[in-house]
Amino acid sequence: MREEILSILQNIRPEADYAKSSNYIDDGLLDSFDLVALISDIEDTLGIQIPITEIKQSNFANIDTIISLIEQVKNK
Repeated sequence: MREEILSILQNIRPEADYAKSSNYIDDGLLDSFDLVALISDIEDTLGIQIPITEIKQSNFANIDTIISLIEQVKNK
């Protein structure tokens, strides 16, 4: 799953170095438009629906928080 998420992130902003960031939003790697694209791509790629209540910056801060969110959604 990690590779799929990294691939999605690279498609959104290929110039960004996600490995060097612990907070993609605070570090300016993702903006609000990127988050919309990221959520849409995750939902399409993984066949899940992320609840609106889970769409908050803290769930998209880095690869680990994104994976944690996906696992939480899949287990509901």
